[in-house]
Amino acid sequence: MKEKNKPFSIVSVNISKQKGTVKKPVDHINLTSKGITSDAHAGTWHRMVSLLGTESFKKFESEAGRPLAYGEFAENITTEGIILYKTAPFDRLCIGEVVLEVTQIGKKCHGSNCAIFKEVGNCVMPKEGIFARVLQEGKLQAGDKGIYIPKIFKVMIITLSDRASQGEYEDRSGPAIAEKLQSFLGMNNWQYEIDHKLIPDDPEQLDVLIKDAVNQEFDLIFTTGGTGIGPRDFTPDVVKKHLDIEIPGLMDHIRLKYGSENPQALISRSIAGRINECLVFVLPGSVKAISEYMHEILAGLRHMLFMTKGIDIH
Repeated sequence: MKEKNKPFSIVSVNISKQKGTVKKPVDHINLTSKGITSDAHAGTWHRMVSLLGTESFKKFESEAGRPLAYGEFAENITTEGIILYKTAPFDRLCIGEVVLEVTQIGKKCHGSNCAIFKEVGNCVMPKEGIFARVLQEGKLQAGDKGIYIPKIFKVMIITLSDRASQGEYEDRSGPAIAEKLQSFLGMNNWQYEIDHKLIPDDPEQLDVLIKDAVNQEFDLIFTTGGTGIGPRDFTPDVVKKHLDIEIPGLMDHIRLKYGSENPQALISRSIAGRINECLVFVLPGSVKAISEYMHEILAGLRHMLFMTKGIDIH
């Protein structure tokens, strides 16, 4: 578990006019919606600002065989107090009025195009540097204090079942979704809170829960149950009217892939889409189907989250 609201300090701010060169410490930097003014890496992309911790500097100095100056790894901001490479995308660094959102951990090594690599034959930035975009503009300088706030993904799982809600049998599909999500989020170093709701097949209750989750800025909603063609199967119809964007290819792929062996899978009316910045997945009610659907969804969920948050990582 990452520590919430952990304090850190800025020990240096650095810029360079050209890419592939070391950055030089300056008195202050101005951060705008396009990155750092007068820095070569500024632009409307997800790597506006680069950061590296003194914790990484100290480890690499012995390999370099000499003291290292701030900016030599082409980092814009040198920090102290947090292990930057243990953060995760969507975590935030708040320094005064400035808010940075982490977008990438590490990068591809540029090799001979990197000044420090030419000298030492190695570089710490590709492994331990991080990148961020500017969410709130402002000025930074050495000595500024900041707070690290990890992103906590809010997830709602809604099981729809008359019989399970009445206690006639145990809900197994909701916990199956939670188990696979916990594994996925943990592997990505993301923290999460999962709110599990068990309701009868009631369209009005489902409608209220969807609205509440969106209003509370949940990141993910999963429903399970009510995707067939029976008289009580209405889940896709309720959810669909809330969607801003539908993602038809995902569920079509799942139906065709598993329907080739089990034609009953083709009857499912499962849908996926986005409401504001919340991704919504409407799944069948069986544990076997949950396993199949989640396997395909999780294969692309990281990319979907980045796209939903407006981060282009192509």
